[in-house]
Amino acid sequence: MGLFDKLAGWLGLKKKEVHVLCLGLDNSGKTTIINKLKPSNAQTQDIVPTIGFSIEKFKTSSLSFTVFDMSGQGKYRDLWEHYYKEGQAIIFVIDSSDKLRMVVAKEELDTLLNHPDIKHRRLPILFFANKMDLRDAVSSVKVSQLLSLENIKDKPWHICASDALKGEGLQEGVDWLQGTSYVIIL
Repeated sequence: MGLFDKLAGWLGLKKKEVHVLCLGLDNSGKTTIINKLKPSNAQTQDIVPTIGFSIEKFKTSSLSFTVFDMSGQGKYRDLWEHYYKEGQAIIFVIDSSDKLRMVVAKEELDTLLNHPDIKHRRLPILFFANKMDLRDAVSSVKVSQLLSLENIKDKPWHICASDALKGEGLQEGVDWLQGTSYVIIL
């Protein structure tokens, strides 16, 4: 049973569809996280960088997920905004070992949060401070400080330290989403 199956069970939902946007800079681990969240029989063995975007649709016993895996390459980031209206939750993935591009991640997050289709909605945002297994990784607390997450006052948000390759930290994120499920469904 995948983490999305567990989330569906906890939510007690019947055939609801949840649209989740998965955003972050290129090479942050977005596709790997999405793959780990899928039921084990639907997981892919070889992960390749996303070009443009991909849409993952899968059903659990009581929930239908549509996850928009948006490429984080600079030339594709302008495409993100075309999917904001459909999003009911956001997963924002940060490479916690890439200190040089943390400023770029913050700029993209600020642009996202100030977009008219996001700004006045109470979308839950789950942050994964990914690649915690790497030696140069900074803590999720430090990532939170570098991204100024404490300034997000009008949206529920949570940050989890994660290692997408091993699946570590992903359950915590799913548990948090389950706790804010009332926001996702509205």
